[in-house]
Amino acid sequence: MISFWEKESFMQYHLIVIGSGIVGLSTAIEYKEKYPNKRVLILEKGILPSGASTKNAGFACFGSLTEICDDLENYSEEFVLQTVQKRYNGLQRLRQRVGDKNMDFYAYGGYELICKEQLFYLNQLHEVNDLLSPIFHQKVFLERGFKTPRFGFDDHQVKELLYNPLEGQIHTGKMMTALLKIARSKDIEILTGIEVKQLNEESKNVLITTDKKLEFKAEQVAVCVNAFASKLLPQYKIQPGRGQVVITKPIQNLPIEGTYHYDRGYYYFRNVGDRLLIGGGRHLAYEAETTTEFATTTQITQPINELLKEVILPGVDFEIEQEWSGIMGFGDKKEPIIEKLSDKIAVGIRMGGMGIAIGSEVGHELSNLI
Repeated sequence: MISFWEKESFMQYHLIVIGSGIVGLSTAIEYKEKYPNKRVLILEKGILPSGASTKNAGFACFGSLTEICDDLENYSEEFVLQTVQKRYNGLQRLRQRVGDKNMDFYAYGGYELICKEQLFYLNQLHEVNDLLSPIFHQKVFLERGFKTPRFGFDDHQVKELLYNPLEGQIHTGKMMTALLKIARSKDIEILTGIEVKQLNEESKNVLITTDKKLEFKAEQVAVCVNAFASKLLPQYKIQPGRGQVVITKPIQNLPIEGTYHYDRGYYYFRNVGDRLLIGGGRHLAYEAETTTEFATTTQITQPINELLKEVILPGVDFEIEQEWSGIMGFGDKKEPIIEKLSDKIAVGIRMGGMGIAIGSEVGHELSNLI
């Protein structure tokens, strides 16, 4: 039961954004910058942002060579180029908004480990570099030559190493803290621990029903819940994908610095100071990992540990300090959905595991739709 005063002051807005991840915050911030006098509210079902925005590996990347080669098998060159461009634009927009220092952005560069079975991808190296030249005006993927002494990788498994000087890493907790601070500085209201259960369009507003028996009204609604979209809007067939991540305790003289991709990007690892963070392995159990349940399983973490011991850190003593998971959103197309569901409701979902790269760009485009 709410009072007249609460109904007047806390329940009616010009725009309500559902989801406080990168997309939701970016959408709200850009809308408020255009309309500073309008009331904006963000509703988040978790106490912290749910999904993947604060649970990912912190890669500021736009695609490895093998991923782009695989995409060229399934999509046109124009589509692949547009996809990379959108990712790169999103990263630049994020850096400009947050500031590199505020999210520990380090341009260490990125690497891709190529095993014997994947050496054929190198035949497309020049083709892919030429394709990407209109965006970057330089060679993106460079053959470094595999140097075991420097990195310590197992040379029975790793046969070549590619280097991408344009890739970086970030601290996603600091990134989200900075975005939240920006949003609040613009008088954007944020309520956490409230799950939206239903949207009903009325003549002038959208009625938003929540699990707390509170009903909000807004002239416009932006749905930015990515992997969880199908629960609220069943017409969108978004497939959740759980990504499991582990991080070690500090490792003395860790030889690894930067971001790394392995086995066509199915595994990814990086340093976090003198710790090593690694995630992936979803391809080992696609059906089991098509879930919105936050959990880690030995079916995934055990192969990750074996990869650490046998390929990445052979002969190095390490201990796992923490495990966690994040939920990504996928679909039948490798591009985000940014569209108006109606005159009053717009959606920005299906990040395809690239939320850091494209989230700010999706928020930019979504705010222009509203």
